[in-house]
Amino acid sequence: MTRPPPPRLRIAILNRGFFSHAGGAERYSISLAEELAKKHDVHVFAQHIDHSYPGITYHLLKECVRRPSWINLLCYDVRSWWATRKGFDIVHSHENTWHGQIQTVHVRTVKVGLFHGRSGWPRLKRYLQVATSIRLWTYLLLERARFAKWPGRVVIATSEPLRAELERAYPVLNGRVAVVPPGVHLPPESNESNKARLRQAAHVPTDSFVALFVGNDYGKKGLGPLLQAMSTLPSHVHLLVIGNAAHIAEYSARARALGIEGRVQFVGPVSKVDEYYQMADLLVHPTTEDTFALVVLEAMAHGLPVVVSGSEWCGIAAGLHHEVEALLLNNPRDAQEIAQSISRILQDRALQVRLRENGRYFASKYGWESLTAQQEQLYAIALKSI
Repeated sequence: MTRPPPPRLRIAILNRGFFSHAGGAERYSISLAEELAKKHDVHVFAQHIDHSYPGITYHLLKECVRRPSWINLLCYDVRSWWATRKGFDIVHSHENTWHGQIQTVHVRTVKVGLFHGRSGWPRLKRYLQVATSIRLWTYLLLERARFAKWPGRVVIATSEPLRAELERAYPVLNGRVAVVPPGVHLPPESNESNKARLRQAAHVPTDSFVALFVGNDYGKKGLGPLLQAMSTLPSHVHLLVIGNAAHIAEYSARARALGIEGRVQFVGPVSKVDEYYQMADLLVHPTTEDTFALVVLEAMAHGLPVVVSGSEWCGIAAGLHHEVEALLLNNPRDAQEIAQSISRILQDRALQVRLRENGRYFASKYGWESLTAQQEQLYAIALKSI
């Protein structure tokens, strides 16, 4: 028996930054919005928009203030609530806000960030900090309201480790958190001629072995240890760094101090990261905090071998097997371990082939079509519960 197609819904999507050169959370919401727009009436409410797609209607809610950020968030929450309080079947929020039947959580909660792993005086110090900070009070109260049990409220985590963390931090969520990970569109496999063309256009040495780093927070994503690892690797290993330009000056200075400035290329933010996956030989992601890590999934989809932190630090690693789909780091802060992992891929052709094939197969299971169908099922649950 064929299941009838879902009804055409009028959906509001809340995400302050709607542009593809931002982080994984933004790319997640953009890809989902594009897929939903093929069947539904999709409206995006954002403060920054650099995107255009047929079937999506854009509503610009300009910033009230640039600083402090908590006032801007509160202002956005109020304005988006007012704009979507009527006329929509589903309000889907990717922000820390009290309204919206669907709440997708991409990052560690404020509560966990403040108190996780702290006891004794450090924990008491955090309580005192919260007690004297309107900013932290605002974030925590919004978060508490976001996860409150309301009719039709569905909370979504982007990975299984994040789901478990949410339920530990907020027991009211026990048994109520669904998992819908990011997805990818599986691209055609890259070829050497295309790789050479892209490298020439980007002024990347065509005869080098290119490692790729993608991340906006260079500190949390592990660029420091990676630069140290680069200083011990052969001279033909070249590093491309994609991400927030605000950190380039600091990390360029680190590269100069290590004597590798000629082998590290800081590109800054890009709108078409696919081209850099195609010109690279592997992705290195020694993150210390990632609830999923979409960049890892994207790299695998492009057939790149991946070196990534273990599941303690990176959500996607919970589904990966060491030396099967990726090389998993026991300690992403250990530059020597990072260097050894890159060297193994550099020297072992059989390992390269195995990681490419298995990684691409792993990524193929995260197609946006099936993930969007999961999302539509959660919309149906929310609508039935109202």
